[in-house]
Amino acid sequence: MTEPAVDADEEPAPDPDSEPAPDPAVRLVRGTFAIDDLDAFLADLDGVAEETGAVVQAFDAGLVVSATQLREAARLAARAIARGEAVARDPGVEILLYAAGRRQIDRALELGVSEGERAAVVLVADYGEVPGTDRQPADLDGAVEGVAELASDSTATIDADDLETAFDEDRVREFYGVTDRELAATTGDLTDVVRERVALLDVEK
Repeated sequence: MTEPAVDADEEPAPDPDSEPAPDPAVRLVRGTFAIDDLDAFLADLDGVAEETGAVVQAFDAGLVVSATQLREAARLAARAIARGEAVARDPGVEILLYAAGRRQIDRALELGVSEGERAAVVLVADYGEVPGTDRQPADLDGAVEGVAELASDSTATIDADDLETAFDEDRVREFYGVTDRELAATTGDLTDVVRERVALLDVEK
């Protein structure tokens, strides 16, 4: 059997697995936010995102175990978008899904913030170089400042590697379904188990 002729000028289709995975820049802002109206607060975050071009997503600080949890979620969400495999249309929601380690948006939203005076970690990310997002480079400094202005206390602006967490172990275990048996079987701790949940969501696709 003869091989089909190939036009010498025709370039082969790109292999998404051979393309370098996007690794968007991420900044984290931790603080206390007085959220009287959740819709209004989310609209304020959307305003920051619109003004700066950043992806902005807020998380309940009690369920954030490490900076790596959120950085990996942002990286894996960017890769899913670049490959056309994202579940959510909104990059922020896609990040939330990975951070929660589940594909059900309604369930993942429990990782977000709620009304009241809440400790929260707000992620801002630059998805300007992520294929499929149709975004310009983001002003992360401006996004950080905009988020900090929404806080009710002196908010610490943190590089993603230096996030000091104060998570609620019982809530984390309940949210991620971590059992005593699973913890006993791992060589790491609860933080490592949660990070594995984030990574496994990508593997299971």
